[in-house]
Amino acid sequence: MAEVKVPELAESISEGTVAQWLKQPGDHVEKGDYIVELETDKVNVEIISEHAGTIQELLADEGDTVQVGQAIAIVDESGTAGGSSSAAAEAPKAEAQAPAAAPEAAKAAPAAESAPEQPVTKDESSAVNGQRTIASPAARKLAREKGIDLTQVPVTDPLGRVRVQDVEAAGKAPVKTAAPAPAAQTKPAPAVQLQNDERVEVIKMSRRRQTIAKRLVEVQQTAAMLTTFNEVDMTAIMELRNRRKDAFFKQHDVKLGFMSFFTKAVIGALKKYPLLNAEIQGNEIIKKNFYDIGVAVSTDEGLVVPVVRDADRKGFADIESSIADLAVKARNNKLALSDLQGGTFTITNGGTFGSLLSTPILNAPQVGILGMHKIQVRPVAIDKDRMENRPMMYLALSYDHRIVDGKEAVGFLVTVKELLEDPEQLLLEG
Repeated sequence: MAEVKVPELAESISEGTVAQWLKQPGDHVEKGDYIVELETDKVNVEIISEHAGTIQELLADEGDTVQVGQAIAIVDESGTAGGSSSAAAEAPKAEAQAPAAAPEAAKAAPAAESAPEQPVTKDESSAVNGQRTIASPAARKLAREKGIDLTQVPVTDPLGRVRVQDVEAAGKAPVKTAAPAPAAQTKPAPAVQLQNDERVEVIKMSRRRQTIAKRLVEVQQTAAMLTTFNEVDMTAIMELRNRRKDAFFKQHDVKLGFMSFFTKAVIGALKKYPLLNAEIQGNEIIKKNFYDIGVAVSTDEGLVVPVVRDADRKGFADIESSIADLAVKARNNKLALSDLQGGTFTITNGGTFGSLLSTPILNAPQVGILGMHKIQVRPVAIDKDRMENRPMMYLALSYDHRIVDGKEAVGFLVTVKELLEDPEQLLLEG
């Protein structure tokens, strides 16, 4: 028998959640076959089997949290079906012991003959007072080894499922001689009631959503975040884009969007105001002389921010191509950890969903994020005597006031505005 263990994922990742088993007990696997998909804080990772054989047992359920180095499956390298060889070996022993035990059992408890036998298999849940006790395979195995009754294990899972950590805690707790009724009531009553209420749907947060929630709250609690606003007249960019988009696509095989203009404008402003391209580490400011621009992408699992590396060295076509490739990978859950790490500044575009104005939250440890919004045609005063309808966009810059003062933040946003309203400067700035 061989164990399949969770491999080293990345320096900052020590655990993951079983998102989906790609193989089941009894399935044959070759060395290198994918058997399970793990959801980590940042990306989904597919784990391979290092051994050829048959999956005999899965040691974790979908939704379980597993640690790096933890065994999550057992592979029978002899190739027999999962569990069949061991079950066949145990059967003769059980049959040999049954005749001797039967007469004693008949004398000791004659009343038991009238009750139908209720065999409980490994994958079934225990039942007490009509309520099912749901436990992961790993928890059931540990409970058997420690001789712990799963129905007496206090649970911390909001859905009432017994996990390994619950069994371990129960094994360390002092033995109580009191009636078991109070222990059976330790499950959170509201969770049970909610599950039984057809009007309410209980959905467990994915690991990625939990991580997003945790980090956004941490940013607001630890950073002195402030947002400043401006607006940009998109007339010049839209006219240039309309003139050049067909020739651009023909030459580079990628569409000319707005993101390349904004990325170039942000880089020009960062060069002028370098503190917005820095981060805080303790009592030190780390100034970065490279420009890895994160671009927020919305997926079904939540917002991710893949990074365009060395964006200052890329042309418009390379930036558009990089963003398009990263967006496709994000929506197909194919991003690698390297795609998400090390950004120096972030751009987010709520305008794709119709947002007219918002205050973006910092992507820690970065100290600046630019929010783009919907292009809205509005009347604009050209001078004292003229008004024109212009395609306008509100811009929002959120920044960490611990190292960026209002003067720098406003100057940064004004620079972005000026570069966008005169896109030829973007070419001159390189």
